[in-house]
Amino acid sequence: MSTSKQAPKDSRAEAARPEDERLPVGTSFAYGLQHVLTMYGGIIAVPLIIGKAAGLDGAGISVLIASCLFVGGLATILQSFGVPFFGSQLPLVQGVSFAGVATMTSILAGGEGLPEVFGAVLVASVIGLIVAPGFALIVKFFPPVVTGTVITTIGLSLMPVAAGWAMGGNAEAPDYGSGRNILIAVGTLAVVLILSRIPVAAISRLSILLAIVVGTVICLIFGWADFSHVLDRGIFAFPEPFAFGMPTFSAAAIISMFIVIIVTFAETTADIIAVGEIVKTKVDSKRISNGLRADMLSSAVSPIFNSFTQSAFAQNVGLVAITGVKSRFVVTAGGVILVVLGLLPVMGGVVAAIPSPVLGGAGIVLFGTVAASGIRTLSKVEYEGNLNMILVAVSLAFGIIPVVQPDFYNSFPSWVGIILHSGISSATLMAVLLNLVFNHIGVKNKDRTERSVFVAGTGRVIRRDELERLINHEALLAEGDTVKDGKIVDCNGEEVPVVSEQQHEKVVEAIKKGEAQTQDDIRRVIRETED
Repeated sequence: MSTSKQAPKDSRAEAARPEDERLPVGTSFAYGLQHVLTMYGGIIAVPLIIGKAAGLDGAGISVLIASCLFVGGLATILQSFGVPFFGSQLPLVQGVSFAGVATMTSILAGGEGLPEVFGAVLVASVIGLIVAPGFALIVKFFPPVVTGTVITTIGLSLMPVAAGWAMGGNAEAPDYGSGRNILIAVGTLAVVLILSRIPVAAISRLSILLAIVVGTVICLIFGWADFSHVLDRGIFAFPEPFAFGMPTFSAAAIISMFIVIIVTFAETTADIIAVGEIVKTKVDSKRISNGLRADMLSSAVSPIFNSFTQSAFAQNVGLVAITGVKSRFVVTAGGVILVVLGLLPVMGGVVAAIPSPVLGGAGIVLFGTVAASGIRTLSKVEYEGNLNMILVAVSLAFGIIPVVQPDFYNSFPSWVGIILHSGISSATLMAVLLNLVFNHIGVKNKDRTERSVFVAGTGRVIRRDELERLINHEALLAEGDTVKDGKIVDCNGEEVPVVSEQQHEKVVEAIKKGEAQTQDDIRRVIRETED
């Protein structure tokens, strides 16, 4: 017993990196199960959405769910344990990415079915595997203003799915949109909110999963759920390769899916950097490249076993921070658990039998959380003295247009519709393009931002020796500025502070450090300089 207790301490002492800590096998699998439970709702959501969009029955959806669990487990093992050139060797849990949902449903809407989806995922992932090392070098073109916009769009574009589930899932059913279905969804949502308020971490973190269980049990009691087909595929089965047919290939679908791959690159890179900071270990471009290659290899293999693009799960990064368990081998143990679950189609059958309204109530929170994560990222973006506000506004609008008006691109060529009918693709393309135009190509021309009515704030001061020249030559004023009583007033009606050369240097220094982001901050710096 004493040896068993001492083992973790010895392992920590010997570990060269924090993430290489080895815990006892039982402890590792216990923590690994916690990781699985944390992400389980997310990993089963995608095959549920795609399966229903493809018109699959319960057995077909069960196959998709089991496949996604199986491949997610293998991808997690590869990412966390790692082999040469593949895997970041960090505690990162992998699973089916939400980023591809809107794009895959758009491909399905074209009528070619799951084979075309799998073909697009396979080819796009192989291309991604080739270009993955280069992405680590261009990651600067995917700052938080881009990734935050895309993640927000992902969450918002999935809300119609949650609403459809809440109404019953099948628009042809006689009870679609009935008061009973809506009441079940609202009840499930209420359970999520109540459990989230319970001051027990294990319960609050699993509130969505527990609410699904509670909602399903209630439906079962009232006869609103059918679990008679759960055992149709048996208890144990190895995922059948190409169970839905051999993949087919469409150039437009591949291009559209490759845009999703770029989004997953940005997501996984952000997660690798974040977990590196949490674990307090070194993360360099080589490690990022290895992590992205693992993503792409897993994604390329996924279609063979009836699954989709793989990426790191951000909620599990948060779990590492909450628990303080930094060992990558704990996550590897979680990957093993996922593989085992994938070999048990009965688990997929159970999930497929969950009433759609229950999923709808949980989906509102689940998909809303994705959007909220994007908003949280956007809250850290600097909007003063640049055009990031208009970047976010236009990109979000382009992302939401195909969601609120699905026929918007009907008159365009079919390949354009496949690419832009996905809100994710539209938002990503626009965000990357505007980021290049606003923050890179024209970054040296400050007049473009200083004279734009879309700049969120001035963040400006005027040196005393420049004031007279500006007053006498109003053509030099920034757009919206006026001269009033010998002072310069900006477009918001605020007086632009006039400072000495020494004060100007202090203000510039504070802006560079991020300590002065608004006019109020600048005035504070000026007052401190006067003191």
